[in-house]
Amino acid sequence: MSLAKPYTSDPKHLLGIILGGGQGTRLFPLTSERAKPAVPLAGKYRLVDVPISNCINSGIQRIYLLTQFNSASLHRHISQSYKFDHFTSGFVEILAAEQTLANTSWYQGTADAVRKNLIHFLNNDFKYAIILCGDQLYRMDYRRILAQHVESYSDLTVATLPVTREETGALGIMQIDQDRRINRFVEKPQDPAVLDSLRLHAEWFPQLNIQGEGEYYLASMGIYVFNREVLKTLLDSSMADFGKHIIPASINSYRVGAYVFQGYWEDIGTIRNFFEANLDLTAELPRFNFFDMTAPIYSRPRFLPPSKINGAQIDHAIISEGCIINHATISNSIVGLRSLVDRGSRLSRTVLMGSDYYESEDSILQNEASGRPRMGVGCNTQIENTIIDKNARIGNNCTITPTGKPESFDHPMYFIRDGIVIIPKNGIIPHNTMI
Repeated sequence: MSLAKPYTSDPKHLLGIILGGGQGTRLFPLTSERAKPAVPLAGKYRLVDVPISNCINSGIQRIYLLTQFNSASLHRHISQSYKFDHFTSGFVEILAAEQTLANTSWYQGTADAVRKNLIHFLNNDFKYAIILCGDQLYRMDYRRILAQHVESYSDLTVATLPVTREETGALGIMQIDQDRRINRFVEKPQDPAVLDSLRLHAEWFPQLNIQGEGEYYLASMGIYVFNREVLKTLLDSSMADFGKHIIPASINSYRVGAYVFQGYWEDIGTIRNFFEANLDLTAELPRFNFFDMTAPIYSRPRFLPPSKINGAQIDHAIISEGCIINHATISNSIVGLRSLVDRGSRLSRTVLMGSDYYESEDSILQNEASGRPRMGVGCNTQIENTIIDKNARIGNNCTITPTGKPESFDHPMYFIRDGIVIIPKNGIIPHNTMI
C-alpha cells in the first residue's frame, strides 16, 4: 500500500471495461433471444448505449465489452454503432467468452470475467481501469470519480449512491469514515441492528452533498475504479465476483474509497424496473433526460424517415423514427422504431418496441391470407400495462391487459411478470384475442 505521488487524472490513462451480464433471468422473456445490455430502451436505444456513451462523454476512448449469453444481437449493435476514426486509438471492442486449451469454463462471475480477459487488457498502456455494468440507466462523468480516486491516493474506488432504509435489502451497503474511506461492506443487509450500524451520520450530509433529512445509506452502484497493479493482484486468486468477494476482501488490505454519486440511477434488473424506467421517460420532467446534449446518449444511426401522425391523439408519449400512427390514442407510452398503430386502437402505459424492418407488401398479403395480422398494432385494439417486444403482430379488435390475472403467468402467446403483460419478440396475437 503506497502513498507515492499519484498519476494524473487525465481520462486517457483510464481503460473502460463493461460487463455484459449473465443470463438475465429476471428480465425474461426480453432476454430470451438477446443479452441484457442489448434490451431496447426508450424506443431507439439499447441499454449498453448508456455506459458506452458515458465513457465517450468522459473522454474514455478505449472500451471493452465482455459478453457471454445470447450475444449475437449485442455484437451486431456494437459493430453497427461505434466506429472510431483511423487517426485515434479509440475503440469499442467485444470480448466474448471463449474456451481455450488452458481454460474450458465460462465466466463464473464479474471478477472471473475480467480475469479471463486480463491478458487483453494488459496489452494496453493504462494506469487505471473502470469496471461498469451494461444494464444500468444513469448519466455520470467518470472523470470526477477518477479525480477523487487519484487525489485521495486510493487503490480502489467504489461508486456509491445514497439510498433510504427501504432500498437497502437488495443492495450492497458500504460504511465509510470521514475521509470517505470504506471500512465495511455488507451485501443485502436484513438485520435491523446491522442496518443501524451502517447508517450515515447526519452531520456528514453537507460534505457528501446529500439533500434532505432522514436515514441514508451508501449503496454500491457496481462501478469500480482500480489501479492497474491492484487489479492484477486482486485477480490473482479464485475470487469470482467483485461485489461479493473482491471488494469485501480488499477493504482491510488496500485504500478503498467511496465516490458518492448524486443523480438518477436505475438498475434495470427486473421487468418492473425496466417498465417503470421507460414510462418515466414520458413524463414532462423525467428523472433521466435524453434531451441533455451536454452529454448525449449515442446509438446506431438508422436514417429512417420522420414519423407520420394521421389524426392521432397523443399525450405524454415518445414516438420514435419511422412510425405511422393512424387515428389512434396513445398515452404514457413508448412507441419504438418503425411501429404501426392502426385506427381506433388505444395504448396506455405501454412499451411498444417497434420492428427491426418494414414488412414488405408481399409479406402482408401472405400473412393476411393465412389469417395472421401484419406487424404492429391492428385496428380497434386496447392495450394497457404491456411490453410488446420487437416484430410482434397484434391483430384487430384485441384487448391486452393484466387486470384480473396473476402476477406471474406463462402462456404460449404471452407472459406476465411483475403484473405486466409481455408479448415476446416475433409474437403473434390473432385478431379478436382477449388477454
